Amino acid sequence: MEEIKQEECKEEKVEPIYTYPEKELEHNRKIFKKGLAIFFIIAIVFASYTIGFSRGKGNDAGMAAKNVPLEQAILENKTATNGVDFSLFWKVWDIVKEKHVNRNDLDAQKMVYGAISGMLKATGDPYTSFFDPEENKAFSQDLGGSFDGIGAELGVKDNLLTVIAPLDGSPAQKAGLRAGDKILKIGDKIISDMTIDESVALIRGKKGTEVKLTILPNGEKDTKEISIIRDTIEVKSVKLEFKDNNIARIEITKFGENTDKEFNAAVKTVLAKNTKGIILDLRNDPGGLLDKAITIASRMIPIGKVVVMEEDAAGKRESFSTEGGDTLSSIPMVVLINGGSASASEILAGALRDDQGTTLIGEKSFGKGSVQELIDLPQGASVKVTVAKWLTPNGDYIMEKGISPDVEVKMTPDDYQNNKDPQLDKALEVLQEKMK
Repeated sequence: MEEIKQEECKEEKVEPIYTYPEKELEHNRKIFKKGLAIFFIIAIVFASYTIGFSRGKGNDAGMAAKNVPLEQAILENKTATNGVDFSLFWKVWDIVKEKHVNRNDLDAQKMVYGAISGMLKATGDPYTSFFDPEENKAFSQDLGGSFDGIGAELGVKDNLLTVIAPLDGSPAQKAGLRAGDKILKIGDKIISDMTIDESVALIRGKKGTEVKLTILPNGEKDTKEISIIRDTIEVKSVKLEFKDNNIARIEITKFGENTDKEFNAAVKTVLAKNTKGIILDLRNDPGGLLDKAITIASRMIPIGKVVVMEEDAAGKRESFSTEGGDTLSSIPMVVLINGGSASASEILAGALRDDQGTTLIGEKSFGKGSVQELIDLPQGASVKVTVAKWLTPNGDYIMEKGISPDVEVKMTPDDYQNNKDPQLDKALEVLQEKMK
C-alpha cells in the first residue's frame, strides 16, 4: 500500500479517505461546504475556460479529455473579484502563454493541474493534495488492495519523507526498507520539496522495472542507495495464526475495503477454537479507512464506547462510538505496535488502551493524528483534504508524538536479520500472565 467520476462541482460526491458511517456523511458535507469555499471559486473559474477549449470543435465533452496546447487555451473570468485577487494568476498565465520559449508545446490542462497542486501544497499540510485523473485511478486501486509498486506506505516526519511501513513480503521489505527510514532521493531527484503523492508517483512504475532510492536508515548517520524491482502488490489485510496455549495472533496489515470481512472471518475461527488469549498485531499497519477501524473496534469493545474523537477547525469535537457486535472483549488481549503503526491502527490501539485498559507492547507508533476526506472532481480528478484532528477516547492528540507502549521492546538490526521477534515473545509472556 502506498499512501485514499465526473460530476459537476456543485453536486460533487464526497467520498472520505477515512470512510464514515452513513449517518455521518451529511455532517461531513457541511464541513466541506464551509472549508472549501475558496476552492470552489477557483474550480468554477477553471471550468469557465474549459468551454473555450472546445470552441470550433463542436464537442465539449470530447475536448475536455484532450491535451490542449497553451496557445489554444481561451481564458474567461480573468478579472479580480472582491477578496483574493485572482487576476495575478491570469497575468502570469498570459506571460507564459506569450513569452515562454516552448509556449507552442505547453499543455494547458497540465498547467491547470499543476496550479491546483501548488495551491494545496501552499497549505503546508503534506496530507492535503490533488490527484489528476491518472493519479486518482491509482489511488482507488490502493484502497482495493492491488497495485504496481514497491509495497511501502510513506508519510512525512520531521519534514522528511519517511517509510511508515513496508508491507510484509513486498519488494520494499525484501530490499531492506524498514519503518522509520528516511527517503532523500528517488533516482537522481532530490525530493525535499515534493508532496507525498508526487514522491509516490515517482516511486511507482510497472512490474519488473527498477527504482533506486537514497535512504537514511532509521537510527543511522550514513545514507545508502538501494535498488528495488517493482512488482504487483496484492495485500491481504488480516492474517491469523495460533501459538502455544491456544493463543491467537491476529495481524492487521491495513484498513482497506475488505478488512472488516476478513477480520470477521478470523473472529469466527477464534471463537470456534475457544481461544484463551489474543495478540492483536498492528505493527507496520499504515492505516486506511476509518469506518473499518470503528467496525473492528466494535468486535472487541462493548457497544457505545468512544473509539475516536474528531476536532474541527473551530475546536468542536464529535465522537464516534462502537456500533455493537462485541464478541472478543471478554478474552484477554494485548496489542503490538511500532513506528509503522499509523492512522487507523493508532486509532484502534488508542481505543483499546483507553476503553479496555489493553496493554500495548512494542515501540512508539508513527503519530498521524489528522483525518482526510476525498472529493471527486470533474474529468476524473479528485482532491484529498485534511478536515480534522483526531483524538483518542481520553482526548490524547497523537500527531507527531505517537502512542507510547505500556511495555517497550525494541527491534534491533540483528533481530531483523536473524528473524527474531522479541516483541512477539514479550506479548506472549504478558498475555500468559493475564490468562492465569
